[in-house]
Formats: sequence, structure tokens, C-alpha cells
Amino acid sequence: MKFKEGDKVEFIYMSKLKQGVVSEIKEGDFSANCRVKGEFTETLWYDENDLISSNKLLKVPRFVDDWISRCKQRDYDLACLLDYVITDMPGEMKRWLISSTDNQELLARAWLDGYEVEKEPLYYVKLIEKVFGYLNERNDGHLSLNDNVQDDIFKTQFTEKEIKAIDERYWQFAVLVRDLTAYVAFNDRRVSNMLYEIVPVELIVKEAEGVWNNARTNS
Repeated sequence: MKFKEGDKVEFIYMSKLKQGVVSEIKEGDFSANCRVKGEFTETLWYDENDLISSNKLLKVPRFVDDWISRCKQRDYDLACLLDYVITDMPGEMKRWLISSTDNQELLARAWLDGYEVEKEPLYYVKLIEKVFGYLNERNDGHLSLNDNVQDDIFKTQFTEKEIKAIDERYWQFAVLVRDLTAYVAFNDRRVSNMLYEIVPVELIVKEAEGVWNNARTNS
């Protein structure tokens, strides 16, 4: 297939060159049909051979995507999208928009041409310098310390916003996620949990802060 969902494409519509975004793909025997969304309301399907690859979609932060979605739900136009005075624009969005004229142009282009949400950096929170010193959040919200292996039950990778929402102090212990192979006893996380007690974060935060304060004093 030439395209994937989210690709920005150009095509002929009513004798005019138009731009849109591929929203769905159906594979056929000899080629693929692409469903395209643009500035029109009806659904359009095109053979992939009738589409031309356009520039890559602009990338915007998640809060910009949230603002664009809100504006579309309320039937705002482009002027309202950019107006931070009379609209109920969130503070984070407003600060980003007025910080640079480039951001204002980026927002307008994203509104008109389509966009994709940029991936936020992910971090581990290493509270103690040990293999089992990483912050874990169980799927019921319970916090504990263990290794840095993430699975369906335990979350170990967080965005900056998620870390600060748990505790602002934890941000100083954030470590950017990289392609690391975590040690897990017997290659089984559940076995390792039986060998190493999961200590509630509330009981070790003082120790973690002590490590940090000592490091600052000695630096």
C-alpha cells in the first residue's frame, strides 16, 4: 500500500486540486481504496493510484489537539480558534499560542490542512538507586516501588504532566525512557514480586528526598 491512515494527500475533486487526510483504507485485489477527509462534508473514497502524497502532517502538542477538537465541537471558525481574548481558551493553550507567531501559523495550518499529535516524552521515576526503586502505578491507582517493566497491570512510564499530578517532588527523579533491558528475577515479574516486597511510596519518600538532598549538598 502506498498510504496509511493519517497520511496527508492531494486529489482532484470537482475539477479542483484538494487536500485531505486518509482516515480509512480497504485493500483490494490489485490496489487499495482510501477514505479521505477534507474540507468537504461527504465521505469520499479514492483508489490509491488517484491520490498524490502531500507534505507530512504537522505535529502539534496534545493540548493543541484538545483545543482544536473543542472548537470543532462548538462550530467555531478559524477566527475563534485563534482568538485567545474572547474565547474560553485554556491557559496552557493561550501561553503556547502567544509565545510565538510561528505557533499561531502552526495552529492555523493544523486547522486547515490536518495534523497529528506529537508523542510526549516518557519517563521512569527512579526514587531509589536500586533495581526495584522505580515508581509503579497499579491499574487501580495504587503506588509502589518495583522494577521498571511496564505491563497491563503496572504502569512505569509517565509523561511529565502525569508525574507532577502524582507529586510535584517526583519530577526531580524522572529518567527519560530509553531502550533498556530491565532485570526481572527469573524472567517473571510476578515471581520477583514474591521475592521483593512492594513498599508503598509513602513509606520511602523521605528516604528518596534524603538521597536527593545529600546529592545537592555534596555537589
